[in-house]
Amino acid sequence: QVQPVESGGGLVQAGGSLRLSCLASGSIGSINNMGWYRQVPGKQRELVARFTSAGSESYADSVKGRFAISRDNAKNCMYLQMNSLKPEDTAVYYCLIGYFWGRGTQVTVSS
Repeated sequence: QVQPVESGGGLVQAGGSLRLSCLASGSIGSINNMGWYRQVPGKQRELVARFTSAGSESYADSVKGRFAISRDNAKNCMYLQMNSLKPEDTAVYYCLIGYFWGRGTQVTVSS
């Protein structure tokens, strides 16, 4: 069992950057099903970025070119670098490692 914990959220102005971290309680080296999702009140949780089964990266069209997902297996950590943030990126961001979800971290982008 790998319990993820997100960190790095906060309040940032439009155009700014944030880096989210997702620290797992166990080894992630053998896990391919990993990704970042976000949710706003009243809407379904949506995919932001993930690692594919082939080990490559996949992004939602709305964040392509602005966000980058990465992982450090030695640290049991996954990251989401978010640049050129927009107010519409405001949401609670969740990480998924295997079949385990974190509790989320709030990202608020002011205009």
